[in-house]
Amino acid sequence: MTSSEKLVLAGKSAENNEELISQVEPKEDIFHTKAPGSPFVNIKSIRTNKLDRYEAATFCAVFSKEHRDNPGDIIVHQFKGSDISKKKAMKLGTFGVKNFKIIKVKKADILKFKK
Repeated sequence: MTSSEKLVLAGKSAENNEELISQVEPKEDIFHTKAPGSPFVNIKSIRTNKLDRYEAATFCAVFSKEHRDNPGDIIVHQFKGSDISKKKAMKLGTFGVKNFKIIKVKKADILKFKK
């Protein structure tokens, strides 16, 4: 849950990410790190604020491979459900995204989240 009580869902595997994306509404926010190897994260609300989005992006960053391998800040992409596409040739848990915003999650916030 975000601090404003918005439900946040995340995939734990390629299969979970497929399930997660299949239930996303077109106007809901989705998050994924710029680098491969993170869960897709979904806020189950079309009314979110900047803090909700930053908290969801931080959650995404904390559980990414990039966080494990990168000692610095992490770039997370934010996009809407309507911006996601899937082609038959794409492997399980992989999606195309046509529009996204960039959120830079600070290392200090990642460490604070983990406590």
